[in-house]
Amino acid sequence: MAFIKLYRKKLEENYAFLDHIFKSRNIQWGVVSKLLCGNKIYLKEIIALGVREIHDSRVSNLKKIKALDPEIQTVYIKPPAKRSIESIVKYADISFNTEIYTIQLLSNEAVKQNKNHKVIIMIEMGDLREGVMGEELIAFYGTILKMPNIEISGIGTNLNCLSGVMPTQDKLIQLSLYKQLIEAKFNITIPFVSGGTSVAIPLILKNARPMAVNHFRVGEALFFGKDLFTGDTMEGMHNDVFKLYAEIIEITEKPNTPTGELGENVAGNSFSMNDVTDLGITSLRAILDIGLLDMQPQYLESDDADITIVDASSDMLVIDISNSKKTYKIGDLVAFKIRYMGALYLLNSDYIEKTIE
Repeated sequence: MAFIKLYRKKLEENYAFLDHIFKSRNIQWGVVSKLLCGNKIYLKEIIALGVREIHDSRVSNLKKIKALDPEIQTVYIKPPAKRSIESIVKYADISFNTEIYTIQLLSNEAVKQNKNHKVIIMIEMGDLREGVMGEELIAFYGTILKMPNIEISGIGTNLNCLSGVMPTQDKLIQLSLYKQLIEAKFNITIPFVSGGTSVAIPLILKNARPMAVNHFRVGEALFFGKDLFTGDTMEGMHNDVFKLYAEIIEITEKPNTPTGELGENVAGNSFSMNDVTDLGITSLRAILDIGLLDMQPQYLESDDADITIVDASSDMLVIDISNSKKTYKIGDLVAFKIRYMGALYLLNSDYIEKTIE
């Protein structure tokens, strides 16, 4: 069975690096755990870091977090669905919201459960995913202020997740101005301005963050150390907190071109002669015990730079080991670094064992 391994020491060092960045600037932050897909083994590792606020987009995962540590502040990070209202009030201390109708449902349920529910109002700032339009914000805020058992903890925005709009100093200044506008209009104080996700960290490091922006939620940078502006690994961080290991189940010298009448494969792709530069030449191919059901090949990078990924079917991955300096045999493990989206597939698969070192 293929397995994914979390390297505890690297995770701890990445967390310490980020925690210093935020605390030295008086910024509060929470860990986004949705990558872990509710895996209790890995959630315990996150909690052991000393995290006191965890964000997730699945209420079932927040339920597991509360079971592991009821004192952790849980945050539901997408607009709630109507059918999930009862569970969100029960298991999420805070939820991100963009609809008055939904917040009214949260208010009614919070009254029923005899508890206060906190909300952060998400504002549309160009990426065109979730968010209240700026010109509607004052009326929106005024309506919510009247709702019982609802506490407005702050405002926030999300960038780079849909249209690829990057956070800039101007964007965060605009978010800060919304805070000032609301506070002046309603004579209140907004505790938190949530300026975004991992993608905003380079702005913090350049001291380009307006002081009013005092909260961030971070997942990808914690697990992959990635600077999402440049695509590089941030200096001082690890990009291999997670690794995938898959076992070789066949090694055979085979032609580079298939024979017979060709059609689409199981993934809907067709073989192209343009993909082969050495027609008629064979290559040494290895088959690994993992496939499209568990991962997507484009998100994998072999530790052995001389290995080439050929393609995958539903439950097998074919690699070319012809140029490798290593001598592989049946039963050997091939290690891969994983990109964020690749880790999502793997961690969501029940067929991939989860381990820790």
